[in-house]
Amino acid sequence: HTRCSRDWSSDVCSSDFPMDAVVLLGGCNKTVPAQLMAAASANLPAIFVATGPMLTGNWRGERLGACTDCRRYWAQHRAGSISEAEIDELTQKLCSTGGTCMVMGTASTMACLTEALGMMLPGGAAAPFGTGDRLRQAVASGRRAVALAASGLRPRDILTPAAFENAMKALIALGGSTNAVVHLTAIARRVGIKLTLDDFQRASEQAPLLVNCKPAGAGYLEDFY
Repeated sequence: HTRCSRDWSSDVCSSDFPMDAVVLLGGCNKTVPAQLMAAASANLPAIFVATGPMLTGNWRGERLGACTDCRRYWAQHRAGSISEAEIDELTQKLCSTGGTCMVMGTASTMACLTEALGMMLPGGAAAPFGTGDRLRQAVASGRRAVALAASGLRPRDILTPAAFENAMKALIALGGSTNAVVHLTAIARRVGIKLTLDDFQRASEQAPLLVNCKPAGAGYLEDFY
């Protein structure tokens, strides 16, 4: 909460926030860009820790992931090829752990782009929820937040035009969510950078598609990690 009355696209009086640094905890779709936008506005030392994707489930020998497989099986249920009892059994396997969807949807895409922007420690985007790697990332991020408070490095020092160029190329290489175009543009506006569709087009001409993840591909986030 701030006492300043300035426009949120400009610097906020960070001295009004009783914090030296912030660890941002987020996961699904819109929480990640919303927190990054807030970090850019407040401009306090900040670091992001993602929830991490769920691990895949299993139903009758077939690997399952939320969202993509849910829609596929629900269509089969509506067509009459999967019974009511089977769909009830199957839905219990779609979300086998905590975490965000285990496909390259908006949640995982934005986590990866947050890392590409430099607002997350390297390797922090895709470690699955509840794993040792995810816990180690959280501990390391807390320690980094203390170091950020001492160094004074702020989001606007990190969220530069070069950082957004990096994130756009990462988006293309990941085959990420189209929602990321809207979210990256909004985050960039908070720091006074105006991204256009031409910028995304240029990035797509420079970076190849490298990642084969659902919903566009075949793998899951734990495979990518």
